[in-house]
Amino acid sequence: MRIQANGISIGYDLDGPSEAPVITMSHSLAANRDMWWPQIDALRQKYRVLRYDIRGHGESSVTDGPYSFPLLVDDVVALLDKLNVRKTHFVGLSMGGMIGQLLAAKHPDTLDSVTLCATACQIPSETAPVWDERIQSVMTDGMNAISDGTLQRWFTQSYLANNKIEVERVKSLIEMTPPTGYAACAQAIKMLDQLQDLARISAPTLILVGAEDPSTPPAASEVIHKHVTHSKMEVVAHASHFLNVEQSRRFNETLLSFLNDQENI
Repeated sequence: MRIQANGISIGYDLDGPSEAPVITMSHSLAANRDMWWPQIDALRQKYRVLRYDIRGHGESSVTDGPYSFPLLVDDVVALLDKLNVRKTHFVGLSMGGMIGQLLAAKHPDTLDSVTLCATACQIPSETAPVWDERIQSVMTDGMNAISDGTLQRWFTQSYLANNKIEVERVKSLIEMTPPTGYAACAQAIKMLDQLQDLARISAPTLILVGAEDPSTPPAASEVIHKHVTHSKMEVVAHASHFLNVEQSRRFNETLLSFLNDQENI
C-alpha cells in the first residue's frame, strides 16, 4: 500500500489485529520493509505491525538529496498521523535505529517503547571517504557494485555459506534500492551525530547488537546504552549486522519479551 505523507508517497504494510498495540518497523540503508519478513508471523499475533519504506527506498518516493535525520523523522511522524496511530512501539535497525533515536528524543509522547538494533549515534569523521566511495560507486555503476561487499558486512561467513536462499533475498533488497535514494540517505548517515539527543529519550529502550557486527559493533551500542536512561542492552551471539535475519528466533524472543513487559507495566 501507499499513502501521501509529508509531501511524498510512502510504501507501507499494516498487519495484525486492528485494535492491537502498534509496532512501527524501520529498515536499514539499502533495504526496504521486506527485510522484516522473519518477524511478521511472530509479531502480528498480538500486535498491529506497521512496516514502511524509508524515503528513497522501496515503494516510497525518491526525492532529491541529501536527506537528513530530522527529515526522515518527519516522514515517520506524518505517516503515523495519516494512519491515525497515536502511540506506537518503534523498532529500527541500522539507519532505522538512527531514525528511532531522534524520533524518541523529539516525539516522546508518540512512543510506548523504542528498540534500537545494530545502530550508532555517531559516525566517525574519518569514515567519510568510505561513504563517499560507496556513494560514487552506486551513482556510477549501480547497486550491484556494492551488493557483495555489503553482504559480507551484514552476515557472518558461516551464515553466508549455509543460508543461500535468505542471503539471495537480502541481496535482491540491496540491488533493487534506487541509487539516488541510497546516496541521499548515505549522506545523512555520513554526517550522523545524535549523541546529545540521547539524554532526551524517556521511552523504555531495548538495544540489540550482533556480537560480530563490523558496521555498528557492540561498542557503538554501549555508547547509546550509557546515555539512554531507561535502556537495556543485549549482545546477540553468532550474528553480524542483520541480526533480525541471522538470529531471527533469538531476535523475536527477545523483542517479544521486551514488548510484553511494556504492556504489563
